[in-house]
Amino acid sequence: MDITCNSCSAKFRIPDEKIPRGRVSSIPCPKCKTRIPLDPAKKSAGSVAAELESSQSQDFDFVEKPFDFMEEEGLTALLCEQNPHARQTIEGALNLMDYRITVAENARDALKRLRYHAYDLIVVNESFDTNNPDANGVLIYLERLNMSIRRNIFVAMISNRYRTMDNMMAFHDSVNLVVNIKNIEDVGKILSRGITDNQLFYNVYRETLKETGRA
Repeated sequence: MDITCNSCSAKFRIPDEKIPRGRVSSIPCPKCKTRIPLDPAKKSAGSVAAELESSQSQDFDFVEKPFDFMEEEGLTALLCEQNPHARQTIEGALNLMDYRITVAENARDALKRLRYHAYDLIVVNESFDTNNPDANGVLIYLERLNMSIRRNIFVAMISNRYRTMDNMMAFHDSVNLVVNIKNIEDVGKILSRGITDNQLFYNVYRETLKETGRA
C-alpha cells in the first residue's frame, strides 16, 4: 500500500499483509508522528516492498518495524514491566480501562516501538531492563522527547524507591505519576485518578492558551 502523510508529505509503502482487512485503522507517520488512516479498500494491488521514500531519500525497512495497527478512537498503552505478577496485574487493570496493550520484552524492544508509535499511556518500571534506575533507557528517551509530543503521553513509573503519587519525585523523573510496587494491586484506581487529574490540568492549560490568543 502506498501512503503519503498529509502533514509532512513523507511517502512510504507498507506490505499488504501488514494491513488489517475489513476495517479502517491508522498508523503514526514515522517522520512526524501524525496519525494516518489506512483504508484497505483503497490499497494498491499486489504486495509491495517496505521502504520509505522521503525527500531526503532515507530508507526504512517496515517489514522489520514493530507496527501495531491501532483502531480509530482506541486508547493505546505500552507496558514495560518484567516482573510477571506486576505485569499481569497491570495488564488486567489496563484491559478494564479499555486500553489496547503492547508489552515490551526489553528496553531495545520498547525503544523500537516508541520510535514508530504514539502511545496514549506508558507504564514503565524504573528498573526495566537495567540494574540502575537512573539509567533507564525508556525513561531517558521519554525525557528527551519534544514537549509537543510528550505532553500527549501519560507516563506512569512503577517504583521501589518512591511512594505512590509522590508528585515531587514524579516531576524529578519527568513522569506524570509514580506508583510504588507495594500498591500494585490498586494500580487501576491509581492510574485512573492520575490520568483524570492530568486531563483536567491540560484542559485548563489549553483554555488559557486560547484566552491569550496562543492557540
